[in-house]
Amino acid sequence: MFVKCILDIFNFQTVVVMKTSLEIKSHQLKLQKRYKQLIEQAYNVRQTDHALSDISEYKAIKLLHKLNRLKYLNREPIKRLN
Repeated sequence: MFVKCILDIFNFQTVVVMKTSLEIKSHQLKLQKRYKQLIEQAYNVRQTDHALSDISEYKAIKLLHKLNRLKYLNREPIKRLN
C-alpha cells in the first residue's frame, strides 16, 4: 500500500512536470513569433521612422531576455555518470 502511494505521487509529479514543460514550450513559441515580428518591424522602418525602429528593437530585446530565462527553466537536467 505504501509503495503504491509513493508510485502514485511520483506519477503525479511526472505529469505535472510534463504539463509545465509543455506550457513553457508553448509560451516560448509565442514569444519567438512576437520577437521575429518586432525585429522585422524594426528593420522595415529603420530608414523612415527611427523612433519606432528603436522602440521595436527595445521590445524585441526584452522578449529575448524572457526567452533566455524560459530556455534556462526548460533545460534538460544533467545526468550524472556513476
